[in-house]
Formats: sequence, C-alpha cells, structure tokens
Amino acid sequence: MLVDFDTLPEESRVWIYQANRSFSDVELTQLECQLETFIEVWTAHGKDLQSGYKIVYKRFIVISLNQSINNATGCSIDASVHFIQELEKQYNVDLMDKMNVSYKQGEFIAYKTLLDFKAMAKNKSVSKNTIVFNNLVHNIAEFNENWEVPASESWHSRFLK
Repeated sequence: MLVDFDTLPEESRVWIYQANRSFSDVELTQLECQLETFIEVWTAHGKDLQSGYKIVYKRFIVISLNQSINNATGCSIDASVHFIQELEKQYNVDLMDKMNVSYKQGEFIAYKTLLDFKAMAKNKSVSKNTIVFNNLVHNIAEFNENWEVPASESWHSRFLK
C-alpha cells in the first residue's frame, strides 16, 4: 500500500539505494511510476505493506516501510531486491554496491569507490567536515537526523586522521 513517505512514522524501516550517477528528468518520471507500481502491490504473505519512497538528489532511492502494521518477510525483501536489480539493468546504473561512498562536493554529489575515498582522506582531499551520506541508517528518524552528516559523525570517520 503506497503512502506518502513523509506521513510514515519515524520508526519506519528504510532501505537506501545510491546510484553511481544522477538520473535524468525523464528517467526520474519513469522511476517514480515504477516505484509506485511496485509499492502498490508489495506484500508480505499476502498482507499489504504500508510503504513510501522518495528520490533524493536525483541519485538516492529511499524506500520506507511502516513495520507497526506489517513486517517485511524474507520473500518480500527478496522481491524488493529483485525490483532494484531490474532497475539497475533497465537504467544501466549501480544501486546495490555498498562499497561505494557518496559525499557532497559543493553543490554536487560525488560518488567514489571506498578505496578512492580512503585515498582522498589520506591526501586530505576530503576532511572530517565533508558531508557524507550514511546509508546505514535504519529508520526514518535516523534518516532525517544522521543520513547527511559530516564524515566525523559517520562510519566514514575511520578513514580520517
């Protein structure tokens, strides 16, 4: 059951998929339709899942689930992963690789491999004040408070000296 992302409770679970490039405006229109269609029929053992989504910075797909109504199951999570994998193929984009880092570079969103980010930290191209995206947040409250943070306040801090 599709609902507006911003109406979901703060304890709703989130999954964040970061793209290795920005989606075009045409792709965003298509992507929104596909997300709405998927979420409308997304179920767990035949029970509707109250879910919403948002696309942030033309690059991050954030799906949220109100677990106080129904929890996701292994099968429903598998269905969502399969859906994301289909999007990867259709748009020729990487959404599942968790070993990459996105961060702000002025007004732009940069995307680097973890190894490149570590090297940039070592040569001081990024600092503890660099805004990074902590895609390990678990719920909407954490997403709102701890997703877009200085590297010093994220798991990325281990690479900064």
